[in-house]
Amino acid sequence: MKILSDSKISFDPISIIVDGKRVFPMMGEMHFSRYPHKYWEEELCKMKAGGIDIVSLYVIWIHHEEVHGEFDFTGDRNLREFLETVKKCGLYSILRIGPWAHGEARNGGFPDWLLQDAKDNGYEVRCDNPRYLEHVRKFYEKTFEQAKGYFIKDGGPVIGVQIENEYGHCGGKTGEEGEQHMRTLLSMAKEIGFDVPIYTATGWGGAVTGGMIPVMGGYCEAPWDQRTTEIEPSGNYIFTKERNDHNIGSDHGLGDGITFDMNKFPFLTAELGGGLQVTKHRRPIATGLDTAAMTMTKLGSGANLLGYYMYHGGTNPEGKLTTLQETKATGYPNDLPVLSYDFNAPLREYGQMEETYREVRLLSSFIHDFGDDLCDMTYIPQPGNPLKPDNFKDLRCAVRCKDRILNDGKKCKSGYLFVNNYQRRYKMDDHKNIALKAFDEDGKSLIASFENRDVNDGDFFFYPFNLPVGNRATITIDATPVCTLDNFDGNDHKAFVFYVDSDREASLSVNGDLDGNTIITLTRDEAVHAVKIVKDGREHLVISEGDVVTGANGKPWLYFEVKENEKKAPLLRAFPEFENVPENFELEKRQGDALNISGSDIFAIYEGKMIYENNGTALLTKKEDDDDTLKASLKIEGMPSGRNEMFVNIFYEGDTAEMYLKDRMIADSFYTGQSWEVGLKRFEDNKTDSFECDITVNALKEGTKLYLQKWPMMTDGKACKIKDIQLSAQFKTII
Repeated sequence: MKILSDSKISFDPISIIVDGKRVFPMMGEMHFSRYPHKYWEEELCKMKAGGIDIVSLYVIWIHHEEVHGEFDFTGDRNLREFLETVKKCGLYSILRIGPWAHGEARNGGFPDWLLQDAKDNGYEVRCDNPRYLEHVRKFYEKTFEQAKGYFIKDGGPVIGVQIENEYGHCGGKTGEEGEQHMRTLLSMAKEIGFDVPIYTATGWGGAVTGGMIPVMGGYCEAPWDQRTTEIEPSGNYIFTKERNDHNIGSDHGLGDGITFDMNKFPFLTAELGGGLQVTKHRRPIATGLDTAAMTMTKLGSGANLLGYYMYHGGTNPEGKLTTLQETKATGYPNDLPVLSYDFNAPLREYGQMEETYREVRLLSSFIHDFGDDLCDMTYIPQPGNPLKPDNFKDLRCAVRCKDRILNDGKKCKSGYLFVNNYQRRYKMDDHKNIALKAFDEDGKSLIASFENRDVNDGDFFFYPFNLPVGNRATITIDATPVCTLDNFDGNDHKAFVFYVDSDREASLSVNGDLDGNTIITLTRDEAVHAVKIVKDGREHLVISEGDVVTGANGKPWLYFEVKENEKKAPLLRAFPEFENVPENFELEKRQGDALNISGSDIFAIYEGKMIYENNGTALLTKKEDDDDTLKASLKIEGMPSGRNEMFVNIFYEGDTAEMYLKDRMIADSFYTGQSWEVGLKRFEDNKTDSFECDITVNALKEGTKLYLQKWPMMTDGKACKIKDIQLSAQFKTII
């Protein structure tokens, strides 16, 4: 997606339009004030490598004016520097300027002084009260000072502004009074100078939008739900025209229907759960497959922008007067960690690239090469597609397609058949040796069919039919598209890359002449670990155990981890073969012949010249152990030089845990059953080979009202121990 300062950006009921062409953007949320500014560039490049085009971000009021009249936009709170870095990395941005943000921040982001002023002077916040609006105006003006010169019209990255958040659902007014307040805030923002082509408002759960573009959301679970039991299956795994997720913000009240006319606005999402932020009482774990299956379902249901909240986890900043997390003590329904806002996001609290990152990257790769064409494909529910998520028996299917004229002049339907047999935390029926067929809107006219196959519990995929390949052919294939590679053979031909999601060969039907273009199929595991990069002016697909990230200067880096007591030379595969062997690698195997329906044998293999070692050791010493807490000191020595990051994985069992550096808490955790992983470089900047800290584990006791997917073993009615400490060194090398 390329947007220039003079580009015309608009929308219609189908999609966003840039310079007369439909675009399908990928968006991810990162909060600059929740991440160390010295690493912003590196993290934004990871986001771009993961497929993100637009960085959405809250400007959280309390992070910038905790003390009335004392605005702080310095250091990690420097919005202007963040926007400059977004621009440098070749990304775009949507500013979410509130004034109420929520974002699991204290008071939903409102400073304490504002609430006290409202109480002392007898007025309501989040309405058209003049005194409240006066405070909002000052916050908006200070935010604008930071953003000035960074709007797209000025050659900057900011293409949109979101006003308020969940207004009319999580607080605020409803009906015409609510609509008017949203219009008041929008008018104020424009008057101050927030001049952008796109203005948005969250649209779920009865929220009002003031006529702005409504953006939708969907999470695979609800850690804000006040129950401590397994909850009903999520409706976000069902193909449906329904855009609303009634469960978002359900801690503030049951979600109502949408308040806008769906026929007037495109289906855009801003809060697909890239993960889940755990609460004290409810701690579900969102996996990469949870997120991927939900995303694909939204894609099959007609979404034309995929936006993740969060895409990048973070850490709450330290407050001057209070801690800055949401708590019950501030009148909110949930208690959250003081510091950690990890969210199990694609990029986690310390920038970890893990399963969810790769799953989202795989879908993003498809969107970048096929998404614009997908935009005007109509959503067609298929016969027998269930509309209730507790139906685990019937196969969930949808079609998105449009009319296309073939090279022989014949008219056909071209699009994708989506199949989802995945429901988080519930088992779906297996479907053995079934025919997969795509039907037109009448539910009777067959427009595509695929060979019989098994669709088992947990499977989800989408297959193209009558997909154009070059100018002289269309194909139908029972494999999921990944990306295309331009000029793969040096003769202006294109490679179309797909993956098969089970142990079988893909079946390909070609109508016309491929004319030198080629079809490549990978396994799903290969596809998940594949990244398209540009090297020496040419597109390549790189597969590795690690992750490839292209820097702001255009140079690709391979990130990889070396576990404790491990030696490793980085290994990668590339297609087509690099014109020049990367300086730090040796060519182990040349590229094979690229034939239709080719596999991984066509990839050239490169091995790093250098062996990387991790001889770090961790020594844990108990200091105190009673019924309620375990206190220990941790000493890490022998951390390798040249590392990019050092992760310490703490395998503990308990309720919560904290890490202290010289009596200052630097990290915390709510137990989920996962290891607690902390990145150390922000605390020691990779300058030494040793690190010392203290760890406290607080006991989890039998009978605690708490939802966990898997409880720890109890001893004498409690769990309070550290089972293991493991170290992992992250390195990176240029390709």
